[in-house]
Amino acid sequence: MKVAVLIPSRMASTRLPNKPLADIHGKPMIMHVYDRAMEAQVGDVVVAAGDVEIVDAVLAHGGKAVLTDPDLPSGSDRIWAGVQAMMAEGMDKPDIIINVQGDEPLLPPELIQQALKPFKDHDWVDVVTFAHDIDDAAEMNNPNMVKAVSADNGRALYFSREPIPHQATKMKRHIGFYAYTYAALEKFVNSSPCYLEQQEKLEQLRGLNIGLNYYLGMVPEAPIGVDTPEDLEKVRQLIKG
Repeated sequence: MKVAVLIPSRMASTRLPNKPLADIHGKPMIMHVYDRAMEAQVGDVVVAAGDVEIVDAVLAHGGKAVLTDPDLPSGSDRIWAGVQAMMAEGMDKPDIIINVQGDEPLLPPELIQQALKPFKDHDWVDVVTFAHDIDDAAEMNNPNMVKAVSADNGRALYFSREPIPHQATKMKRHIGFYAYTYAALEKFVNSSPCYLEQQEKLEQLRGLNIGLNYYLGMVPEAPIGVDTPEDLEKVRQLIKG
């Protein structure tokens, strides 16, 4: 199984300007993410960047990066463009494309490894993603914490910003981490946003709408993301510790 790990990254961030290049103990944040992905040892790791400054930073630290159109509408479009650019440079066509968020410098490498198992165990899986249990009422009613429901075999049935299922005392909070088969990602980026995606502002609903099968794996907690200066300082302290 040929695997490529793509890290979409761009400079545009209103809450934390120049976020990918934020210094964390002498190294830009994007390289901490890159290093975690390399530790997984599953295949090629490439940053798909929307800005030349990010490409330059990654290359300066010994990583691989390609420049993509800064106006691409989503991270999924960016990793697809990155894969096409790398294949044009000689990379073999991957069977699986893993999308690692560029603002999670503490991402466990084991999560990347874990994403491959469902593809080996089930022939129906097109996309692997993850969730963790929540039981706090404030979290369950927080629209920024996306909820998911799945069948007994792990196949995701729906994702929503609303509490689902109705009146449950424990729910599954979705983590924005995806591993696609090559064919699934190609089908996804060549499809138009659907009504449910536009209504919920969740691109995975486009995948469900076009018939992709999502496997929802369970993990103990979500990786720590960096969205604000406070998040950045927290991550600096955790890495230092």
